[in-house]
Amino acid sequence: MAITAKMVKELREKTGAGMMDCKKALQETDGNLDKAVDYLREKGIAKAAKKADRIAAEGSTYIAVEGNSAVLLEVNCETDFVTKNDQFKQLLSELGSHIVKHQPETVEEALQQKLHGEGDTVETYINSAVAKIGEKISLRRFTVVNKTANDVFGEYLHMGGRIGVLTLLEGSNDEQVAKDVAMHVAAVNPRYVSRDAVSEEEVNHEREVLKTQALNEGKPEKIVEKMVEGRLGKYFEEICLLEQSFVKDPDQKVKKYVADKGAAVKTFIRYEVGEGMEKREENFADEVMSQIKK
Repeated sequence: MAITAKMVKELREKTGAGMMDCKKALQETDGNLDKAVDYLREKGIAKAAKKADRIAAEGSTYIAVEGNSAVLLEVNCETDFVTKNDQFKQLLSELGSHIVKHQPETVEEALQQKLHGEGDTVETYINSAVAKIGEKISLRRFTVVNKTANDVFGEYLHMGGRIGVLTLLEGSNDEQVAKDVAMHVAAVNPRYVSRDAVSEEEVNHEREVLKTQALNEGKPEKIVEKMVEGRLGKYFEEICLLEQSFVKDPDQKVKKYVADKGAAVKTFIRYEVGEGMEKREENFADEVMSQIKK
């Protein structure tokens, strides 16, 4: 039986499942809509889709390294409890090893790839995990980093993956140094590696803000410029990794610590679970009132 776009649309509306999943379900059931719904439910796909409107702002970061490639990824779920589940940990491991090997460009591309190059897609694999675990789970983001044999990765997961940091240092194979820098990034949360990475537009904007600030403090205009440059230096210390006092030895800058080891920081990636996402706010009083009104 020919499967039409209208049939696929109707099944999608009934189950919330993806277009390709719906098409396959209809093909497997000869276009029988009710049987197709059952097919999707049996596969855990319809059940997964019903959870799609829930807020999933908990989760974990994870790092996978294979040879000269590494990936930092974030997977979200609804409750912190699930992150301690062995099935969830297995999901992180499978996704990490797939992405670091196949290196998709985007989350969308990753979801459509066959897991480890064979069988079901990554999206289907995640949906089956949703059906087993019983919570909405989603691959939110990832960054793949590649290095040469003369470079080293630094890996650090804080609080069981609440914060994940991946660093890349050039000119060294000292994993401990790279990890120390990753720990610093987790703790201090810089935005850039160095001053050079900060755009001229941002520097000029900050300079104007600091200038107005100084004038509003009643400082003479002739010393304002000098004051602004001094305060700008403090601003760079706040946002640039190499300008910061090293957390394990505040008497020296990160730049000196790394240089003394014969290395240079090429890049870092820092993920904090749920940053920038809407989070569920539990309000016990409102919950009680809603029950009373029913």
